[in-house]
Amino acid sequence: MIERGEKTADGTLIMAVAPAWHAILWVIMQNPECIHQIPPDKWEEIIAGAYEQDGFDVVLTPRSGDGGRDVIAEKRGWGSVRFIDQVKAYKPGHLVTADEVRSLVGVLHADQRASKGLVTTTSDFAPRILSDPSISPFLPTRLELVNGKALVERLSNLAAG
Repeated sequence: MIERGEKTADGTLIMAVAPAWHAILWVIMQNPECIHQIPPDKWEEIIAGAYEQDGFDVVLTPRSGDGGRDVIAEKRGWGSVRFIDQVKAYKPGHLVTADEVRSLVGVLHADQRASKGLVTTTSDFAPRILSDPSISPFLPTRLELVNGKALVERLSNLAAG
């Protein structure tokens, strides 16, 4: 789905998306429920490809030992940013827990160059997660939660734009 470049200390650079990436986005736009049939490792590639298509320099981290970071996306220049994205490919009803989100807050503290962390899921988040006192202070400027519905919308907008 993606064209990989050289290895870095964090993972593999993403050079471009392959035609399969665009085809999968088209299928998702036609049938959003199919997001639950895509394997987790492919979701990491889809998200990495989305950042690449949006003009970021992207690193896809290894499947294990990634330090809680699945995708690292950077834009340099005026207002440089570095996003850390943790991708959770869950089935409907399997909700991302507050502990999983708190884990990303810890990753943000460890990666001093990170501007923002995102938890992107094909499912949704546990109830009251937005009001959790250890999560809410970070929303939305340091931490962003992207559920399945918002994910499909973002991918559709990217494919259309």
